[in-house]
Amino acid sequence: MRKTYTNKKHRTPQEPLRREYRFDYSRAKPNRFAEKMSQDAVGVLLEPDVAAVFKSSDAVNTLLRSANRGSAGAKTATRQNTFARQSQLRSS
Repeated sequence: MRKTYTNKKHRTPQEPLRREYRFDYSRAKPNRFAEKMSQDAVGVLLEPDVAAVFKSSDAVNTLLRSANRGSAGAKTATRQNTFARQSQLRSS
């Protein structure tokens, strides 16, 4: 059994978008938060339970910096331990 197709109304070239998608740029306002962001800032979306722990962005940055310092030290120590083990294996 074949499906019957109805003729769909084609949009004219003058109206490429639906009415609800048309944007009136004459009523647009500049972004009021743009001046507050620095050029090298990155926006990150925190889950609500994580965001509830921190009172400010400074608290988040402080914790992330300390975690980054700790992990960098751990990587260095691991490399040093690996190098020491390799040296011991070569000498024996």
